[in-house]
Amino acid sequence: MTGPDKDSAFPLKDYHRLCFLKNIIRNPNVIVGNYTYYDDFENVHNFEKNIKYHFDFTGDRLIIGKFCMIASDVKFIMNGANHLTRVLSAYPFAIFGNGWESAMEGKTYPMKGDIRIGNDVWIGYNATFMAGVVVGDGAVIAANSTVIRDVAPYSIVGGNPANAVRKRFPDDTIERLLNLKWWDWDAAKIKRNVQYLTGMDLEMLEHAT
Repeated sequence: MTGPDKDSAFPLKDYHRLCFLKNIIRNPNVIVGNYTYYDDFENVHNFEKNIKYHFDFTGDRLIIGKFCMIASDVKFIMNGANHLTRVLSAYPFAIFGNGWESAMEGKTYPMKGDIRIGNDVWIGYNATFMAGVVVGDGAVIAANSTVIRDVAPYSIVGGNPANAVRKRFPDDTIERLLNLKWWDWDAAKIKRNVQYLTGMDLEMLEHAT
């Protein structure tokens, strides 16, 4: 055996409140890497319900890397929530028609881009991500945080709005981990080195076979 089946929706026997997320997602604009799991207090299908304002016509994506850990009630606010702000009124007149159709002629709603979550990211309960943010590999997002700006790799952030608490490791260690990209190893190599992944001997991982 080389670890759990990455293509299994529910990798824990007889427990259906934790899933390998990529295997239950139906929206083609939500892309999730292998082994990323979501744990929900009620129903794992709440995950897609918590991707808010994600309309087909906006074309934005939620992209989540491999080996992420996502707690219950995490939310993603996509670009469909955006309104004009550098105008006299933020009200979306055009969507109601009936004589207001021309309100957006020559204008477009703000588009902040995809939400991108890196690999090996731990996201705590009830965290919220705003459109366009990029979260680096190895980051930790504290419970109840609201992430409105990019998060550096291997940093810990918390609060509303989320601010940096500290880095998980010194800069040189972070650079080595980012170069290592262990999450791209095949399942057999991960199995052979799993004890090192849960330790602090980075040199052993760098020489892993």
